[in-house]
Amino acid sequence: MQITSPQNPLIKQLRALQQRKERQRSGLFLVEGLLPIGAALESGWEIVHLLYDPERLESTFAQRLLQEVKARGGDVRPVSPRVLEGLSEKENPQGMVAVVRQRTRTLQEVALAAGVAVALVSPQDSGNVGTVLRTLDAVGGKALFLLEGGVDPYHPGVVRASMGALFWVPWVQSSFGEFVSWARAQGIFLLGTSAHAAQDYRQLQPPQPFVLILGNEQKGLSTAQRAACDAEVALPMRGRASSLNLAVAAGVLLYHYVFEA
Repeated sequence: MQITSPQNPLIKQLRALQQRKERQRSGLFLVEGLLPIGAALESGWEIVHLLYDPERLESTFAQRLLQEVKARGGDVRPVSPRVLEGLSEKENPQGMVAVVRQRTRTLQEVALAAGVAVALVSPQDSGNVGTVLRTLDAVGGKALFLLEGGVDPYHPGVVRASMGALFWVPWVQSSFGEFVSWARAQGIFLLGTSAHAAQDYRQLQPPQPFVLILGNEQKGLSTAQRAACDAEVALPMRGRASSLNLAVAAGVLLYHYVFEA
């Protein structure tokens, strides 16, 4: 039976997942759109509920998603456009919203035999975190480390900006100290970024595996965090801007070190 009321108990429960407190309490989060939901399904994440507007889903891909979630034991329910819009953060929702169970990884579960990963220290912008995940996926990056708190990785903005990469790129939340201890034990090179670094990023090719460390959008890396890095590099600036957007800086550096250096 189609759910038509925004006051339906299930809908009220799921709408609460737009808040970080409820996501943490329930261990669930919202995923919107066909491609991200398809990525979650393909990568083996558990879809607990799948809500869809029957009038908007006509593609073969959408129908396949519905059948696959049903086959895996997920709760699949048709809802009215008004109900779906209440769960969506988009002005024109695509017609499908999933409720997915969260996963937790530890540092010990991440293996960096070679290649590059990224660490973000206390990131504050959900779009930046999602975009870095998407860029890491594009360059074949191995992992994302979220250090010292910051934005919730299950924030709708992270999920949306990652375009499904959230489900493919391994990521871990950790304190900075725990991360550094783990990296030292694994023989991983730590490459910090700072506007005050003396070395241009094009002058250094770090040994693999290495982790590119970017600081908070407002404060950058602290003096102690910079000292923990094996080396640090800066991006040259010709204009009047004092710094680049965090995700843009990460993209420039990742593409350089993966494809150009």
